[in-house]
Amino acid sequence: MKTTRVLRTPGGLSLRLDMRAVTVVVLLLLAALAASVVLIGTGDFPIPAGDVVRTLLGDGNAGQEFIARELRLPRVLVGLLVGASLGLGGALFQAVTRNPLGSPDVLGLGQGATAGALTMIVLFSGSAAQVTLGALVGGLVTGLAIYLLAWKRGVHGYRLVLVGIGVSAVVTAVNGYLLTVSDLVDAARAVVWMTGSLNGRDWDQVWPLLALCAVLVPLVLANARGLRMMEMGDDVSNALGVRVERVRALLMVAAVLLVATATAAAGPVSFVALTAPQLARRLTRSPGPNLLPSLCMGAALLVTADWASQRLFGADQLPVGVVTGVLGGVYLLWLLVTERKAGRI
Repeated sequence: MKTTRVLRTPGGLSLRLDMRAVTVVVLLLLAALAASVVLIGTGDFPIPAGDVVRTLLGDGNAGQEFIARELRLPRVLVGLLVGASLGLGGALFQAVTRNPLGSPDVLGLGQGATAGALTMIVLFSGSAAQVTLGALVGGLVTGLAIYLLAWKRGVHGYRLVLVGIGVSAVVTAVNGYLLTVSDLVDAARAVVWMTGSLNGRDWDQVWPLLALCAVLVPLVLANARGLRMMEMGDDVSNALGVRVERVRALLMVAAVLLVATATAAAGPVSFVALTAPQLARRLTRSPGPNLLPSLCMGAALLVTADWASQRLFGADQLPVGVVTGVLGGVYLLWLLVTERKAGRI
């Protein structure tokens, strides 16, 4: 059955659409929005889904307006934006490395951001804003170090993954050292941050994430064609007119910025960047990086995991990073078994 449609404009431009991928994107967006409405209504003061929608449209009472808009909406928006950033960043890394294990979790970007945050907490007793800045700088420095160490007449997939694993091990050791030399109060604060959580997130985290996504998402999607050609190999891509190293460097910088900013906003929420692109690929059954489906899958996964962390464990509310870590760990084991059976590892 044909699932591809070609749209042509009067000016002669054409756009090919995979209708299955379009359907998956629409369904994932609806799922993310539905989970967001349910999540906004969840808490000590429950609000029915219909009342949540009316309140967000400006037709709620004063109490609902305050709870929904001021207390819960920023947390949900941070969850959507962090999940979308991790999903898109993970898809970019997996496409550049041409490896389903080439995600920020494996390459060490999360650990690098954690090192930056721990430095601010342990050595400088930094404020929340300083911890966020430290995480962002740590993620960017780690990404740059991985890229430079992996460079040898270009950057190739398996070399990037191997260098990333090595850097991750070093940075993890640094994080362990920082925890051992910290006092009890700073260590407790650091462990809470390292878990990955959306608790207490407000509009101060929403606006930087929204601005970054508004700039980077169109930039990444504009280079999706070149990224898809690069999956055929550098020589073929160069022959087709793709400036391989320029596109690769641009997209890796975008991916590092997305992941580092998401980590700075919510802590190192694990495995979303690993699982979202693979789940999106299995739903679309489409080759290529599946950038937009991965973005939507990441957003839907994180808000759903946040709802599960609040509702499925009785009176105990777990940080969302615990839930994604458990689910992602199970998925990683399944992926390793699948790849081994297929003879790819």
